[in-house]
Amino acid sequence: MTHGIHGHDADLIIRGGRIHTLDPSDSVTHALAVRGGRITALGDDAEALSARETIELDGRTAVPGINDAHLHAAWLGARWPHLFFGDTPPEQQPAGRLVSTPDERRAALRGAWSLLAELGITSYTEPGIGPGEDDGETGCFGTTMLDTYLDLHRERMQTSRVTLLRLFGTIDGESTLDDFERGIRSSVPTTDPRWLAITGVKIFADGIPPMATAWVQDPYLDGSHGELLTRGAVEPVEAFRRMVRLAAGRGLQVAVHATGDRSISEFLAVLESLDPATATPATGPHYVVHGDLATGEQIARMRRVGAGFAVQPLIAGHTHEWAGAQLPAERLARAWPVADMLASGVLTTITSDAPIVTPDWRTSLDATVDLLRDAEQVVDRGLRRILLRSVTLDAARQDGAETWKGSLEPGKVADLTVLDEDPVDPARAFSSIGVARTVVDGRTVFRRD
Repeated sequence: MTHGIHGHDADLIIRGGRIHTLDPSDSVTHALAVRGGRITALGDDAEALSARETIELDGRTAVPGINDAHLHAAWLGARWPHLFFGDTPPEQQPAGRLVSTPDERRAALRGAWSLLAELGITSYTEPGIGPGEDDGETGCFGTTMLDTYLDLHRERMQTSRVTLLRLFGTIDGESTLDDFERGIRSSVPTTDPRWLAITGVKIFADGIPPMATAWVQDPYLDGSHGELLTRGAVEPVEAFRRMVRLAAGRGLQVAVHATGDRSISEFLAVLESLDPATATPATGPHYVVHGDLATGEQIARMRRVGAGFAVQPLIAGHTHEWAGAQLPAERLARAWPVADMLASGVLTTITSDAPIVTPDWRTSLDATVDLLRDAEQVVDRGLRRILLRSVTLDAARQDGAETWKGSLEPGKVADLTVLDEDPVDPARAFSSIGVARTVVDGRTVFRRD
């Protein structure tokens, strides 16, 4: 129930249920007040205020807004409802140019934002937009899409906060050192980083294990090892190292698509060579996207260097059997080490990579539970709280934005998701929990009728 109140200590009060703040003490409260898009009070302090609007939870649960830290929104909006791993048969999958005009690009983004609001997603990372894809097949990743992002941002049309990485190569393909150096020196558009933060760059280091294109130390069953995708006048390894150093040296966040243990090792070697005393602080922690074949030793080193992983357990479920045709059985058994990542304390975000799979974070968390149980983990309230943090506060940490979003604390933005049930309760699947309302900056952007 929502009703207007004349009074005006607060713009909005949310009360009458369980509110997981995910603050350092994992506090749970019963009320929250908002003014000017920011949280101003919690608990009894919030209840004591008068407000222009009150939202009664009626026993429901509120959590920080969901943040998908690796989601191709432009591509998702252009393809929806067709997913690569979904109900659409191969012969009906969209192909060729998906968007060509400004109106089509705007419709793709706005359609994605509407869908994300229905799912309780208030923030996401768009991982790779830039000139490397200006001649790309789909039209979803080039400079014109970045221009569309900027137009909608300046028109204040966003209902999702966006972290965007620039791309100076091709999606899932090669990049050259010359193109990267040219791109990295180009100017970054001025934006409000609370809504559109252009924090760094995406580099494709290798492919994926199911296609034997991940760069690995031990050979695939056919004897191959995969390879790096970086190119230049120098060897691929040196081109890759220079790209990472160039970006890090300019204070940019570096996200590397690396699924093979050998490509992860090269990324780690560069990060460990950076001198914290002289390096320009990055806009956010550097991280590996996917990390399918990361080793325990690499996970520990990533934690020590302050880097992280953005992983996709739902894709692991879809491709496990496929990867088994390429990897020896003992190596397959150690693939997708999400349990080790979470146990180690390394920064780990659970993401979708939509439209490869559904952007529904609840389904991704259920897939994570399956991987944890396969690793003989007991998925209790504590572990489910860690999973909830992986799609909220830890995702904000990946964005370099944990000081102002990701938890429900006074001073932070009022981004939150209202759920029918408590997601920390181990008695139910995440995917069985309905999304009742999505609030961004204190404004309802989705309400289930």
